[in-house]
Amino acid sequence: MRPTVIAILLVLLLAAASVFTGVGSLAATGGERGWLLVVESRVPRTLALMLAGAGLAVSGTIMQMLARNRFVEPSTAGTAESAALGMLVAMLVAPSLPVAGKMVFAALTALMGTALFLQILRRVPLRSQLMVPLVGIMLGGVFNAITTFVAYRYDLMQSMGAWMSGDFSGVLRGRYELLWIGFALTLVAYATAARFTVIGMGEAIARNVGLDYDKVVTLGLVIVSMVTATVVATVGMIPFLGLVVPNVISLIAGDNLRRTLPAIALTGAGLVLACDIVGRVVIAPYEVPVGTVMGVIGSLVFLYLLISRRAHAG
Repeated sequence: MRPTVIAILLVLLLAAASVFTGVGSLAATGGERGWLLVVESRVPRTLALMLAGAGLAVSGTIMQMLARNRFVEPSTAGTAESAALGMLVAMLVAPSLPVAGKMVFAALTALMGTALFLQILRRVPLRSQLMVPLVGIMLGGVFNAITTFVAYRYDLMQSMGAWMSGDFSGVLRGRYELLWIGFALTLVAYATAARFTVIGMGEAIARNVGLDYDKVVTLGLVIVSMVTATVVATVGMIPFLGLVVPNVISLIAGDNLRRTLPAIALTGAGLVLACDIVGRVVIAPYEVPVGTVMGVIGSLVFLYLLISRRAHAG
């Protein structure tokens, strides 16, 4: 059986488990109330988990190709923090804007933050690939400090916490549909996957084969920024997802994105579904946010990758 087929079956199994997992028992509720619980809450939440996971996993892959580094993704390149800064700006400048309008602010600041990160990588001589995510984390720390200061000044700390928590407990029908934008951009990424694969080989090679390097980089920045902004605006950020999934799939299937991108998207969706199920059952009837569960798993994998890469380099 092909790996992609196995991944699809696993995601479907986890999606079914997600629909039937929760405080309210569908068997006990039954009838019209049970159906309402499924349609209004469980199915939208499951779809949101899958869309966010797939989008962030693909975004992390694109970022790694643009930066030519295995340790970058939206939460280690300042993208998520700059998106949160955009949400804060929208709250201050136009508080009556709908979520879609605030997402536009978040996408613009995420685009600027990610572009700044790539410019820093071009201008600062880095002796080790391990320095690249550290630069991104420091840049994200700067954005986060600015956001925290302004949020504290205007009593918006609770809102800022929601943007960074990765919590799906409030997802209902009508409150997650922005994530379909991320799904559309994931399809765009797949359609142009061969170009991102060439970009990952370096600017010189990309230009030598006739690729418009600047346009492809711009497209990648737009995809990463928009996907990150939709996730942050809807449920908050999920850290390390875009780092863990592409590295695991790369070890198994290589770096040809045309072939591996579907597996990356499916694995991202499945991993977020699994983290959400764990978060719902570990201290039931209370919930642990997906961002917290993924943060624990992702940070351990991140440390393992750093240590193993350093040992290999030594």
